[in-house]
Amino acid sequence: MMNSRRIKTWAWVHKWSSLVCTAFMLLLCITGLPLIFHHEIGHLLGTEVEAPKMPADAPRANLDRVLETAKALHPDRVVQFVSQPEDDDAIWFVTLTPTPAPDDFKQVAVDARTGAVLAQPKTDEGFMYVMFKLHVDLFAGLPGMLFLGFMGFLLLVAIVSGVVLYSPFMRKLDFGTVRRERRPRLKWLDLHNLLGIVTLAWAFTVGATGMINTWADLIVKYWQHDQLSVLLKPYQGQPTVPVAERGSVQQSMDVALKSAPGMKLSFIAFPGTSFSSPHHNTFFLRGNEPFTSRLLQPVLVDAQTGTITASPRLPWYLTALLVSQPLHFGDYGGMPMQILWALLDIATIIVLGSGLYLWLKRGHTVPASAKVGEDAHGSPAPLAQPASTATAKVGT
Repeated sequence: MMNSRRIKTWAWVHKWSSLVCTAFMLLLCITGLPLIFHHEIGHLLGTEVEAPKMPADAPRANLDRVLETAKALHPDRVVQFVSQPEDDDAIWFVTLTPTPAPDDFKQVAVDARTGAVLAQPKTDEGFMYVMFKLHVDLFAGLPGMLFLGFMGFLLLVAIVSGVVLYSPFMRKLDFGTVRRERRPRLKWLDLHNLLGIVTLAWAFTVGATGMINTWADLIVKYWQHDQLSVLLKPYQGQPTVPVAERGSVQQSMDVALKSAPGMKLSFIAFPGTSFSSPHHNTFFLRGNEPFTSRLLQPVLVDAQTGTITASPRLPWYLTALLVSQPLHFGDYGGMPMQILWALLDIATIIVLGSGLYLWLKRGHTVPASAKVGEDAHGSPAPLAQPASTATAKVGT
């Protein structure tokens, strides 16, 4: 059993780590709730792009033609990425920017069978855009992401310190006890700790994956410096391949898919983008199972010659990032997991709200008989577990 000094130290750590991050974690919980159901909300709002129903064996349009169709709508822009939804390979999403790698993106959805334009989704406006930006970076870019990452770290500190305090706090109470007949503050204290310990594993998982997601830009840059630069030594000193001198993207894709039987295309990064090099079309392939579909295999194809230069395995840190993103939003198990994630998110909002309530009521006089479950100073030992439910997905 911990002595009084250690309990006071852990209580101090728990109190201040919780207080500093709670407001931001509440924001992340509230904004993360609609993001769990972003596809479903998109259908309700009419913003989700759907391809017309056609036979599964309908012939596919040439990818070069698809890119030409998208670029014709934005002739002043350059294609940077092309992707397909995991659950619908009948649509190509083509992302274009005015220069090689700015933040000004335009997106065109093209039917993968007919090559016809389906829509030009507005990715920088609307309710879900506001929720996403608040959740990912507070509209502050990389500094905002790193700040939220630090708040996520404080969340983990609050969880760990809360677990340490839980045992001495509950030594005179049965697990799950909520003293409904006592003062409101004690009832909320019991509910706060009960929900905190019940949501412990989820809160830690979501908090840790959310923190990892805030490092996405830095992780990708480190990958470029750590591994991609080694693969590109033969191209050292050569300029970025001009668009006019690039070969067929369709042929390059065929070569990439042939090199990895049983895998499907996730997205293509074109020369000069953060996920590629100045000289390659990089094809990111995925598996067919729920888990392996998140583990990407890059295939670097020379943008001029159409030959494979390298097919390196992603390092552990990029794999951790890719796996953490769907886990953060509950994307692995379909609707049942989304509902579970939403319920746990709501429970965490209650934990956060009750923690704030307990802090605001801390100055009230507490009768000696009501101090069971409180520390020597009359302060509650809450298990504050704010949870961050978001991220930025690459391509979050």
